[in-house]
Order: sequence, then structure tokens, then C-alpha cells
Amino acid sequence: MAKDYYQILGVSRDASQEQIRKAYRKLARKCHPDINPGNKEAEQRFKEIAQAHDCLGNPEKKKLYDEFGAESLKAGFDAERARQFEEWTSARDESADHGWQKFGQYQSYGDVFGDLFGFSKGSEAFRQATVSAGRDMEYDMTIDLMSALRGFETQISMQKMQGCPECRGSGTDPQSAPTSCTTCGGSGQVEVAKGPMHFTKPCPQCRGKGTTSKACSRCRGRGQIQGTEKIKVVVPQGVRDGSKVRVARKGEPGFGGAPPGDLYLIIHLKPHPFLERKGNDLHMEVPITVSEAVAGATITVPTPDGLARVKIPPKSQSGQALRLKEKGAVDPKTKTKGDLMLKLVVKIPRTDTPEALHAAATMDKFYEGDVRADLKL
Repeated sequence: MAKDYYQILGVSRDASQEQIRKAYRKLARKCHPDINPGNKEAEQRFKEIAQAHDCLGNPEKKKLYDEFGAESLKAGFDAERARQFEEWTSARDESADHGWQKFGQYQSYGDVFGDLFGFSKGSEAFRQATVSAGRDMEYDMTIDLMSALRGFETQISMQKMQGCPECRGSGTDPQSAPTSCTTCGGSGQVEVAKGPMHFTKPCPQCRGKGTTSKACSRCRGRGQIQGTEKIKVVVPQGVRDGSKVRVARKGEPGFGGAPPGDLYLIIHLKPHPFLERKGNDLHMEVPITVSEAVAGATITVPTPDGLARVKIPPKSQSGQALRLKEKGAVDPKTKTKGDLMLKLVVKIPRTDTPEALHAAATMDKFYEGDVRADLKL
């Protein structure tokens, strides 16, 4: 049984987005793998927290989750299209029992224009009316900031419509021989008006082919089936939150031999406990000791490219910024790199021992005047 995301974050079902965000940040910082190295339980807990926030922190996803539960989180799930597909299937099956496949009064939009302008089966206009490219699809992908900075290759599984492997998308039984259409007599056209103005339209029984065949038993004549496809995707280095990554020809399959649509990965970034991206620059707070601030020092700090040695100038103040050039994020378009900005944070020992208090009192003698003299409102 799928775990309840509200229970994972410890919030009520009517929690606001701000309450959800605060609960996530508090739990994520507590269970982050960098803070709990080697703790598999904390790592698994962090993944669950991230998944819960990815769902509930997105108002649209939260709405679907509240309505459909975990089913709405499956790749490619679309509530409205699912309802439409079921209605279409039901109507198609009902009309197929009577030998006709209707789209309102007509089989397709091509029939409407055929009524008006008498398109012939071989015309370019008729071909465009019966052939349609597959629709583009979107896939929400939530990744951590470090993966976004470095780029990676992975594989995703999506539930989507696919060309029927039994009939190769034709919708007809490959074992049955085509026969001349009894409705149009094999012409592929039927008359819809007589008199001075003569109109024809593509035959709705054979779809303008002039022949009919037994419907494929697997796809029931649709030419497509619902399935799961594993897709190899490459997320480029430096993608931002909200970026769209195009995967060509991995959308819905087309009809009538038309090409499939494209798949677009919608990138969502998890907050990092220490790094924050602003433009192409990265910002990070770096704790230093009192002696390192006063006397200066050389320390080691982590960067997306590995460890780096940083020189702390003497007399550094808390909040002072240092810049590491070209240690930031890569711009996906220009391929240039931003900088890593380090904000120094002087940490005071958490102790009340006599030695520490005496040392602090001794340092007070070296302040030049009142440190709050310029603090005015």
C-alpha cells in the first residue's frame, strides 16, 4: 500500500503551501544524507520526504492526488484524457457493432470538409485530414541540485499510448484478407448530396480506402494500445528549475503513418541544504572559527567540481563574501560558468566554561568603540 504523503510530512490535508514547504525543509535538513552519512534509514526517509514534497508542494499535483490518490502520480497520467479515452472507446465500440465508426455526424473532420468541397481520396487535403502527427507529452522530473549542476543520463518508464505491435498500428487483423467495401462499392467515396451540386465524402465504413478488414483483436481496431515504455533521457548540465528538456519523437504515436510527437521533461529541483542557485552563481554559507576570522587561514570547502582550498583574509567579518570564479553553474545555452559565492559565518563556541568566558572578555578589549554605534533607525 502506498504511503500517505500527508503523514510523511506530518501535515493535515488542508495544509497551506507555506506549511507544506516549512515541514519539508525541516525534515529534509534533519534527514539529508550529507548530515547522516552511511545511515540507510535516513537516506530512505529523505527520499520519501522529497517525493511527498514533490507531490504536495505542487498545487496541481496535490489536487490530483487528493482526487485520485497515488494513481495520479504515474507517469503520463492525465485525468481528463483518461475520461475522454474511455468515452471514445465506448462510443467507438457501440458504433462498430452497426458497421459504422462515427465522429458526431461524420467519421472525422476530413468528412466535414469532404461534404463541403468534395475532397477525393487521393487529394493532398484528404491525406492531411486522415493523417495526424502524435501529440507532444510532458513528464515531471524531480532531481536534486547537484544532479542538475552536473547533468546525467537515466531511464524513465512512462505509461502512454503505443502503436499496436499485433497490427503495427493499422487497426486491422494481419491474418485477414481485405475485402471490397460494401458501403462505397470499393470507391472509397460516398455521395452526400445530389442535384445541381454534387458532393462526396470519404466512406466512413472503410475510411476512404475502398476495402475493409477484420479489426485487430488486440487493439480492437484502434491501432494503438496503452502500454509502458522505457525511455533513455539525457538531462544536460546546468538545467534550472522549470526547464524543459526535449526528447524527440518520444511523445504519442501518430495516426496514418504520421510521426510521433515529442516528449518534454519538466525539471523540478529539490532545495539543497547548503547550496542556493541565483542565475548561474551558487551561494553557500561557510562556517569559520573566531581565530580563523581574526588571524586568517586557509580552509577546504566543497564545490560542485570537488574540494577547493580557500584563503580567509585576516580580520574577516561574519557575512563577508568570497568569490570562487567559475565554480558555479553551467549556462545550458552559452556553456559559460558562474561563480561560487561563499558567505563567511563566524561561529562562536557553545560553552560557558570559565576559560572561554575569560578569553571572550579579553577579546572585548580590542574592539574599537561601540560595535553598535552606527545602528540607527
